[in-house]
Amino acid sequence: MIVAAPNALGALAYIDPPLGQKLKIPPLLDGEVNGVERNFSLTLQQGLTRFYHDVDTATWGINGSYLGPTLRMRDGERVRIQVSNNLNENSVLHWHGMNVPAKADGGPHQHIMPGGTWTAAFQVRQPAASCWYHSHAMHLSGPQVYKGLAGMLIVNDDTSDQLDLPSEYGVDDIPVIIQDRIFDREGNMVYPHRMEDHMIGVRGNTILVNGTLNPLFHARSGRTRLRLLNGANARNFTLALSNGQTFWQIATDCGLMEEPVELTQLVLTPGERAEIIVDTRGTEPFKLINVPVPASNVPYYGLFTELLMEMDRQAFDILTLEPSGLSLSDQFSLPRQLAHIDWIPESAATTTRLMLLQMGEGQGNGGGQGGGPRSRREFGGWGGGSHKINGRKMDMNFIEATIIAGTTEIWEISNETPMIHPFHIHKVHFQILERKGMPPLASERGFKDTVNVPPHGRVKVIAKFTGPGDPMIPYMFHCHILEHEDHGMMGQFMIV
Repeated sequence: MIVAAPNALGALAYIDPPLGQKLKIPPLLDGEVNGVERNFSLTLQQGLTRFYHDVDTATWGINGSYLGPTLRMRDGERVRIQVSNNLNENSVLHWHGMNVPAKADGGPHQHIMPGGTWTAAFQVRQPAASCWYHSHAMHLSGPQVYKGLAGMLIVNDDTSDQLDLPSEYGVDDIPVIIQDRIFDREGNMVYPHRMEDHMIGVRGNTILVNGTLNPLFHARSGRTRLRLLNGANARNFTLALSNGQTFWQIATDCGLMEEPVELTQLVLTPGERAEIIVDTRGTEPFKLINVPVPASNVPYYGLFTELLMEMDRQAFDILTLEPSGLSLSDQFSLPRQLAHIDWIPESAATTTRLMLLQMGEGQGNGGGQGGGPRSRREFGGWGGGSHKINGRKMDMNFIEATIIAGTTEIWEISNETPMIHPFHIHKVHFQILERKGMPPLASERGFKDTVNVPPHGRVKVIAKFTGPGDPMIPYMFHCHILEHEDHGMMGQFMIV
């Protein structure tokens, strides 16, 4: 699907996009059980991928040319993942949404040099969830994920096994990795390095799902489970179905909800996941689409403001769904109860921390105040300069917080900028307490690791920071717009 974007390059001139390509399903990798461990072997590599007819595009992938296999593991088992780097630059893989020891987390402190190998070993200690993994190399997460270093990770447990939910991978249980990319006139994937991309993140003009352009999925049952992942570098998606029908959300980032939530729209910012059940009875095709949001009304001038006015204003198709053909009179049912969630009381918190998300105060941004209505377009407004948290750019030698293992804390995340920032905390699974005094959305009532912090908004979350502690290696927290992360909107905390 070709879309407009506020900072996108021109669309392809003469390469016809293929229509209705069969949705690619990433291969399922269960690993090999050797004694008491489940072992996985992953290789970061270069490759060629055919997005367009007769055009081979240079890409990166994991055990393949673009993206990686879907890893599957179970709560309670021990896992060992060997990652080999066959690329020409440092990299590493982060297990996003996984509760793992710091030395296995896969962040800037665990880089893998070209030709090198790194092993992450841990015990799975969390309920069933749709997690993912992706590059987290220092200053290189944006371009490396963009080229293809990402994949989905599924955790199963006894509770999910017992529920009457679609669970046959690739048949009625489908990974849906949504990304946007820029292709030039020859079909090359382009990662731009312009001021616009530094400000709002790289936003493409072409939508891919599991690396498929114009994807089509033919359902084979009356209920289809979509494991949705916003794998874009910076674009937010407001998801809906083209025929206006409702769908049912059953899981947030880190696990099942208490009960299905009926929705007509669902917003996912970069890094967020959700599992939904779609009614795929009948014969009339329909689409998973992106719904445009109203234009921002920002009282500043300059390039950044113009970008904000256009941001997320594009309507486009994401995935065509061909129903199974089953009669609409056939039974469609969902479990009334999904999982038990232990809600963390605010009184359990021993500390409250404030995290200020900040942009600007650099050349070309007028100190966040704008250059006036007659200023040149490339000056004024917000967004130039550095990206910071609590007034500081990412510093490998600075620890924002040292937390005793087992402690419960409240983090108040305050967005001091006029654009959305998805805020991700490594390792911990948190619950949203409030949004500026209002309760969380129905779609957020569960455990999460990434939260949408709206412009000039404040979100309060609570989490228990479980062990094991490690006094030598920190975890990260950061904006999950990858270009913001790469340019400084990231910090570190230690669990001891």
